[in-house]
Amino acid sequence: MRQGRRIVAAFLAALLCLSAAIPVMPAAAEELDQTEELTREEKKERKRLKKLYKLPIQTNELTGWPKGPGTYGEAAILMEVETGAILYAKNIDAHYYPASITKILTTLVALENGQMEDKVTFSDDSLSFLEPGDAYIGMKVGNVISLEQALYAVLLASANEVSYAVSESVGKNKGYDYDWFINQMNVRCQELGGKNSHFVNANGLHDDNHYTCARDMALIARELFKYPKAFEIMQTLQYKIKKSKTTEKHIFQQNHKMLYEDNDFYYEYVIGGKTGFTDQAHNTLVTMIDNGEMKLVCVLMKSEGVNVYTDTKALCEYAFSNFKKVPVSSSETSGTSEDITEILPQEEGGFVVLPEGVDFEKLDREIVPDEGTEGEAELSYTYEGNYVGGARARLSADYGKKEEPEPEPEKEISGGEKKSIDARTVDENSGEDEISGALKKIGTKKIALAAAVIVLIALIFALLEYILLMRKKKHRRR
Repeated sequence: MRQGRRIVAAFLAALLCLSAAIPVMPAAAEELDQTEELTREEKKERKRLKKLYKLPIQTNELTGWPKGPGTYGEAAILMEVETGAILYAKNIDAHYYPASITKILTTLVALENGQMEDKVTFSDDSLSFLEPGDAYIGMKVGNVISLEQALYAVLLASANEVSYAVSESVGKNKGYDYDWFINQMNVRCQELGGKNSHFVNANGLHDDNHYTCARDMALIARELFKYPKAFEIMQTLQYKIKKSKTTEKHIFQQNHKMLYEDNDFYYEYVIGGKTGFTDQAHNTLVTMIDNGEMKLVCVLMKSEGVNVYTDTKALCEYAFSNFKKVPVSSSETSGTSEDITEILPQEEGGFVVLPEGVDFEKLDREIVPDEGTEGEAELSYTYEGNYVGGARARLSADYGKKEEPEPEPEKEISGGEKKSIDARTVDENSGEDEISGALKKIGTKKIALAAAVIVLIALIFALLEYILLMRKKKHRRR
């Protein structure tokens, strides 16, 4: 056994000596230098990503709120769909370039204003702006497809020329045009509560004046849940536009990796989403999730590469592990509030989303009475200023009624007679009273003046007496 070990050791020693005797070739030296340079770049990139990962997370600052994971993007939000509750917030109102997640809003406006069988026609304007590297499916001037086919190209292939054609064509039979569509994108964003966005095109190609924020994109994606057709499209992994008299055949695939079962980033609860990338925006991602108990929208802005997928999954797992939906009707009853008599049933909503350790009693409630429906109101619940849900309610009959102030008692005047405080009412004897009062004031002044004169004379006599006394003393001394 020992002899075998000695043989192996001798062999390794000889091999080491032989390798040391072989000279290093110049090419090998250059490869070594390149390897070292790549290593330095990798270290630099890791340092930058680590810094992004440690950026402040606003929801982590809430008392008793579960600590959420970091993300490799500059901004991220996780919103519960039915309530609009924000479970995770990181720079959610900061302005960022959206890139192709803009097409979520393009799709929403198209669904709200068009029909699936409407025609989408490709003009020269819808193609002339394309530059090398822009996503497209190869449509040509004069091609005509249906709006349904166009939305498949918009959401799956992120086709920029198709997005432009959609904005030109939707509502055209009503007199609408491209400018109307872009304006409608901004109007809808604002109507949904978006306050930090400005859209200037329908595809998301870079423009300095085309920006949004994570919160606004989550609100837009949340609204898209009202349209099952959008999810039918997004869950399609490959689609084909058949050849026709007006267009050629086109085949394209879904780009969102979390929807592919044979993909390393597959997540079983993902039901839709949209990817985005430009040099200025970096990677952006919108993802819709449903685990059967909770529906979520996750938005990541200015992230890097596949980190958008790993961060999205981490945020979803964070939500499913730490939060639960609580019906307002089981917590807000007539016994706990004199203002509310009943929590009204509603198709969506009527919940708050609470983390473990935060009870319903810790929430702040705001009652917003309806303008048109008497006796009903919207209830809004927040936790340390963070919105967590709401409900519809019927208010008590006494809500909003204030006790009427008692009339101010009338002042009594001498003699027990009650008179008004109005200064314009003058007693018939008031003139004589004013004259006698004036005479009394004059008499008082004369008495005071006489007293002052007497005091002054007394002081003079005292001074003279003092002077005479001092003279007598001097005379005696002499």
